Amino acid sequence: MKPVPIAFGCLLTLAGCAQPAHPPHPGLVTESYLIESGDPGIQLFIRNKHPAGMSSFRDERTLLYVHGATQAASSTFDLDLDGGSWMDFIARQGYDVYLVDLRGYGRSSRPAEMGMPATENPPIVRTDVAVRDLTAAVDHILSRRALNSLDLMGWSWGTVIMGEYATHHKEKVHRLVLYAPEWIRSAAPASPQPPLGAYREWNMEDTRKGLQSGAPQEKKDDLLPPAAFAAWSAAENATDAEGAKLNPAIVRTPNGVFADIRDFWMAGKARWEPSDVVAPTLVVVGEWDAVTPVERAQAVFGKLVNTQEKRFVQIGEGTHILFLEKNRMQLYREVQSFLDE
Repeated sequence: MKPVPIAFGCLLTLAGCAQPAHPPHPGLVTESYLIESGDPGIQLFIRNKHPAGMSSFRDERTLLYVHGATQAASSTFDLDLDGGSWMDFIARQGYDVYLVDLRGYGRSSRPAEMGMPATENPPIVRTDVAVRDLTAAVDHILSRRALNSLDLMGWSWGTVIMGEYATHHKEKVHRLVLYAPEWIRSAAPASPQPPLGAYREWNMEDTRKGLQSGAPQEKKDDLLPPAAFAAWSAAENATDAEGAKLNPAIVRTPNGVFADIRDFWMAGKARWEPSDVVAPTLVVVGEWDAVTPVERAQAVFGKLVNTQEKRFVQIGEGTHILFLEKNRMQLYREVQSFLDE
């Protein structure tokens, strides 16, 4: 299916008209477009960046990123902070870099259930659906560039999606990066959990508090200064045109991941099996990550017993959103060193 190109001035999706995270970066070619997911009415937003003049594309120099439970890839991985995004950084090293927003997130199609009250439907976009979206994105890239495999990187819930994909499509994964991986919780919740609707509504201030909850209170503004938080908020709020009209602005995202957290991670069951991964794998986590703590990352690392190579990196003074914080360059360099080998 031929991709649907998108102009940088405005992107029209089911969420409305929104601006991209930032304009094209000098020296890089940027393309934003939609691909078919394989399900009727659902298109997936893809962004691609590579150095201007690049004409040869290789497995080991191609990377696809997928996001976590609430934050879209297009408004985090490609968020311009102090002259560039993480996506820009990787592309400037000579990589052909892609991101995908899963259905219901960012600039991809919203499932019909998101146009109804959340209580009218069960949680949507569970991990099996997300893996199907990832599969569509991978197959698109491999076909587009005539490749056999590529590097995959996931953040938070994205590590589950990437990990599960890597266990079933070993031949298509060149290297795997698991940033802030989710894993089995050490204890079940003490009280019954309220029912989950199809999607949730949240605002950026409360989300920031949750994602930075592991850091000392006096360090949080130093880690993520007001200007950086404002840029991140503007990019994420722009993905939900209706929610942006409210005060405070809200963003709606699917609840499927949280249903999986209850049914798997909080119930002591793994959603995927790390021992089935064979690709070289990097596990990386921030010191102050309270959402996916260091011990969960270590548990995943310990189960990677059949990889060709594995590495564990812990970055000091970083939370679950380390890649947006002041110490992000340490994360960028560690990941880049692994990818370049």
